[in-house]
Amino acid sequence: MKLKEVIEIVKRLYREYIKKYLGRILIALILSVVVAGSTSSIAWLLDPAVKKIFIDQDKTYAIFIPILVVLAFAGKGISLYYARLIVIVLGNRIKQALQNRMTDNILLSDSQTIESKHTGKYISTFLYDVNMVQELVSTGMLNIMKDSLTLITLICLMFYQNWKLAIFSLIMMPMAAIVAKSLGKRMGKAATASVISSGNFTTLISEILRGSKIIKIYQKEEFEKNRSSEAIKHLTDTQIKIGKVAIRAAPIMETLTGFMIAGFIYYSGTLIAVGEIGINNFFSFLAAMMLAYQPVRSLATVNMLIYQGAAAGNRVFKIIDREIKIKDETDLPKLEVKNSNIKFENVSFQYETGKERAIKNISIDIEGEKITALVGHSGAGKSTILNLIPRFYAPQKGKIILDGQEINKVSLKSLRNKISLVSQDVILFDDTVENNIKYANLGAKDSQIKEACMLAAAHEFIEKLPEKYKTMIGENGVRLSGGQKQRISIARAILKNAPIILLDEATSSLDAESEEKVQNAIFNLTKNRTTLVIAHRLSTINKAHKIIVMKEGEVLQSGTHSELLKSSKEYESLYRKQIVH
Repeated sequence: MKLKEVIEIVKRLYREYIKKYLGRILIALILSVVVAGSTSSIAWLLDPAVKKIFIDQDKTYAIFIPILVVLAFAGKGISLYYARLIVIVLGNRIKQALQNRMTDNILLSDSQTIESKHTGKYISTFLYDVNMVQELVSTGMLNIMKDSLTLITLICLMFYQNWKLAIFSLIMMPMAAIVAKSLGKRMGKAATASVISSGNFTTLISEILRGSKIIKIYQKEEFEKNRSSEAIKHLTDTQIKIGKVAIRAAPIMETLTGFMIAGFIYYSGTLIAVGEIGINNFFSFLAAMMLAYQPVRSLATVNMLIYQGAAAGNRVFKIIDREIKIKDETDLPKLEVKNSNIKFENVSFQYETGKERAIKNISIDIEGEKITALVGHSGAGKSTILNLIPRFYAPQKGKIILDGQEINKVSLKSLRNKISLVSQDVILFDDTVENNIKYANLGAKDSQIKEACMLAAAHEFIEKLPEKYKTMIGENGVRLSGGQKQRISIARAILKNAPIILLDEATSSLDAESEEKVQNAIFNLTKNRTTLVIAHRLSTINKAHKIIVMKEGEVLQSGTHSELLKSSKEYESLYRKQIVH
């Protein structure tokens, strides 16, 4: 990142997140002053200690000065503890705020925006990047305050003891700072590479966990093992590089310090010989100079924290600042549903990753309180039409009208409140059966949940589970069969009791017996409700009032099952193929 970009991100962090905590930062600053003063007093106390105790052999000072030394160390320790505590809390609060804002954006973003980035990258930003920002805010800020003040007070003490030695030391100190700064830059680059590697590794692991069955059936364990091994090696190499850079500072700084102390001792010896500095002043100065190198090294490497934190903050802000294309406008009127008639007028939609439009100038009528089915080969645009109704996506062209109201001109909340969805890709949470069903209506009573499950042919198998409705079902219902998961999904949709039902091959995972029960349940559910069904098995839509035949994003024909068998070659071909199979 360029310096200008780093400054802008740091300014934004201060303006939006740090500024509100200025009171706490002021307390941490005051405590840093105490730390600096205590550190300098430790070095200064060597002056009277050497003179009064070892030269003058004053017994009073032999008791008094050790007590002051203990108090100085205690004051430094306690002040540093509370200063660190303040910035740790502050850093975590800012981390919390960033994670909350990222979560808000993800929850409000449209499906196309969310799907444009791999989930592993999101996880990496949530886990790793926010930690780097936290380090910048907490460790970086504390080091700047504490070490700057400590260095200033120690330099003042050095000048107080002997200005010639102080100038000599100040000439040597920048050399240590230059070395530390150079190492800091390398550390920053290595740390950034480590974050990228961590993100790639998180992405890979999430794919391995999600696709474990596919990996096994295609016998790609060795292939994935090699991929993961390579990703782990790359991550390990970056971590080793960070470690090497970190420890590289030790021999360089120690050697440099050796030369500096040697030069200091030689020069001090000449000053002592001519009586310009006493032994007591020498030891006090030496302690101050030795103590000063720690804040010098720390301040020289702060740039690493700043660059690293700013780069991470940039990735965080990209999620926070991402435009929410489909959002709930508070000033829009609520959707008023009467018959739930849905009309598409010249609607076109193209995915960001697609070269061709998914649907092209679609104009269809979905009659209210009746069942309409969409049929066609994969890629015909059926799912796109279904996803446009609850505004998971927004069409680039045309209008979608519900009971005379354009759906993009009514409250998004009121629109989605009127729609229930059952998809072939069942989404369940790692929670109890009951809570997964109640997700549609958190205030639902046990009797309502049971009734919904009875209609969805789910109650019988739920009663056989170890803890019945209180049974934990695991990640995405991993402890249930495909048919059981589907029936819980249907029960959830039934519980919502919405006037519009969207069914995306809702019975695809059911056995013949369960399918018959669920078909009857769906038939009862869809009475007097507008229902849009995507069906790959045409035998499931015989009772549809209208069937719309689609191909390559366009509507070919529409009619009833019997009408289309006579008038549509595409439909007849689809139907005959399924009859044969």
